[in-house]
Amino acid sequence: MGVTSALVFANLGAAYGTAKSGVGIASMGVMRPDMIMKSIIPVVMAGVLGIYGLITAVIINGKMDAANYSAYSGYAHLGAGLTVGMSSLAAGLAIGIVGDAGVRANAQQPRLFVGMILILIFAEALGLYGLIVGLVVASTAEGKGKGLCKPYA
Repeated sequence: MGVTSALVFANLGAAYGTAKSGVGIASMGVMRPDMIMKSIIPVVMAGVLGIYGLITAVIINGKMDAANYSAYSGYAHLGAGLTVGMSSLAAGLAIGIVGDAGVRANAQQPRLFVGMILILIFAEALGLYGLIVGLVVASTAEGKGKGLCKPYA
């Protein structure tokens, strides 16, 4: 469930951020087609969120061993997956909304570009914080759970 949570929710955030920003880019491209490549940044930042989920899913999957998998490790991996997935979903929502409004505003007033990028960086940081916490939880679950819960079977 941790692998699924990390991948599904992170990709939901990435997809929403990409779609919402893409709508803004398409709308802005009608007025200012010369600024389309400069406005791709929110789409790239949203795509990185899906990579966060993939990284976490691969790490959790590598830690799973059917012979020595305790309930503690299972809950820790679920918590790690939910942490990364939900924080990436929240970051994707923020990136999508800011990216949509930001690229449209940037087309009308180019001086807003730096402000838009700063807001996008802070939104991306939410997903990065979740990735860091999720990786710490997933990587230390095995050592901390020794002797607390009996393994299955």
